[in-house]
Amino acid sequence: MTAPSESGAPHVPVLLSAILETVAPVRGVWLDGTMGAGGYTRGLLEAGADRVIGLDRDPTAHQMAREWADGRVELVKTVFSRMDEVARDLDGVVLDLGVSSMQLDQAERGFSFMRDGPLDMRMGDDGPSAADVVNTAPEALLSDILHRYGEERAARRIARSIVRRRDEAPFETTLDLAETVAANLPRQKPGQSHPATRSFQAIRIAVNDEFGELARGLSAAERALAPGGWLAVVTFHSVEDRAVKRFLADRSDAGGGGSRHAAPQPPRNPAFDVIHKAIAPSPEEVANNPRARSARLRVARRTDAPAGEVDRRTLGLPDPVEGI
Repeated sequence: MTAPSESGAPHVPVLLSAILETVAPVRGVWLDGTMGAGGYTRGLLEAGADRVIGLDRDPTAHQMAREWADGRVELVKTVFSRMDEVARDLDGVVLDLGVSSMQLDQAERGFSFMRDGPLDMRMGDDGPSAADVVNTAPEALLSDILHRYGEERAARRIARSIVRRRDEAPFETTLDLAETVAANLPRQKPGQSHPATRSFQAIRIAVNDEFGELARGLSAAERALAPGGWLAVVTFHSVEDRAVKRFLADRSDAGGGGSRHAAPQPPRNPAFDVIHKAIAPSPEEVANNPRARSARLRVARRTDAPAGEVDRRTLGLPDPVEGI
């Protein structure tokens, strides 16, 4: 998640200073798995990285990168869950999860109910759009998406209303969908989030398979990092932060223990050393960028233990909604 910059760069990445301070000195080859406007990539290069591999599924990010990327940047159009197919023995991986401010601010991308635009929400340029999902998914599937990915209590009522409305005319714009969702919820009070917030979040997560991408991406980072390599993950959503926390707890666990509730685990070599607890943005950073308020940074360092796998349920992620 990024914000406009006064320095000429289009965006300022959240918690960049905290990342650079934690992993200092920055050296070697890093991978920016969610390149976006390039704020983390440029920050790593300025801090001393020899080279940065920038991954993004968004073609707009690659078009923008042509204006600033030099010979030290390798651009790859792919999802970060495939990073280990792109590079191995990395000195560091940084991931900035969720939708970027760059995407939110472009009405034509259809991510925000604050700006009217086509109902798209795709972070890349392939696969079904939000309009495809909203206009074709059965009512039960829509309800599952809203409840499982958005924790929306009125999921069934909203899904039923969407199906009734689309029988009259298909949904085409963000405001059209936002109005239908809001009509099924209590009126927004001062200081509360927009009534459509949870529904838009849920549909976006479903369209981009964000939770599946996160589960696969964390394991891919474990495989891609060299011993001593750094993993830095910035989240903006409590479910994602919990997943990263559980991943690092599981992969830094040496086994043993046990209690009356759980059997002892066989000894194993931990794959990560967790550096410290989650880091939140400073009051100054939040004042400069209110979107940073919910951000959390978790950092760990790879050991020389063999890479393993962690399943989605261990991370506390909702089960995938089948049929999208």
